[in-house]
Formats: sequence, structure tokens, C-alpha cells
Amino acid sequence: MLIKVEPNKERVNSILKMVKLTLQMVKEIDYKKYPSNVTKEYYEIIRELMSVVLLLDGFKTQGEGAHKEIIDYLAQNYQELSKNEIEIVEDLRIARNRIAYDGFFVPIDYLERNKDQLVKIIQKLNQLIEKKRG
Repeated sequence: MLIKVEPNKERVNSILKMVKLTLQMVKEIDYKKYPSNVTKEYYEIIRELMSVVLLLDGFKTQGEGAHKEIIDYLAQNYQELSKNEIEIVEDLRIARNRIAYDGFFVPIDYLERNKDQLVKIIQKLNQLIEKKRG
């Protein structure tokens, strides 16, 4: 569910600080040894960045399907991410859910195929956030 909120710069700054730390941690983890963990963290980074965009727009999501709603919101309201990139984020969300709820082990080649795209999506979201912040 999409809920109207007041944009909160302090919360935005806090989330961005955590994203930066998580991204630093992901770079230090051996993805070949821990592909599921790295995949999950990439999802969390992207989800948090998308939630910052919503927050800057004066919204947040809550409840069942909230993560899917964030992805849909960005797809409908922003052209910065291509249709293919939105599909990658959606696939990442599904993989993350399988890891978290089903004990799914991500094959190493998933990250080898998608890592560059995930990094590019993170960069695009960061650029969008910077543009929105002025």
C-alpha cells in the first residue's frame, strides 16, 4: 500500500549512509563463496535506494506486496531505469524472496551475469536521488 508522508531529509540521509556501508561490505565479500548473501544484499541496496526516491516524492509503502509496489512505482513514474533494468530488479526481488523464505542457493553464474547491471542500476538510482535532492 502506498502511503503519503512528509519527505524526511534526516531519514533519507540515514538510509543513504546505510546503503553506502552495505555497498562497501558487498564489495569485500567473496561472491563466489557467498553468492546468495551477496545477491540478497544487492537487493537490499536497490530496494533502499528506491524507497528513498519514494520518500523524496512524499510516499512510503507498507504491508503485503510493498517491495513489488516500490518497483512498480519507479517503473510508472521514472524513465531513468529501462524496462530491462526494471525486469532485472523484479528478478532480483524474486531471488531474494526465495533466499529468505525457501533457503534458495543462488548459482554463482547469476551474479557473474548480472553484477555489472546491478551496479549500473545502483548508480542510476543514486544519480536520480542526487537530482531530486537538488
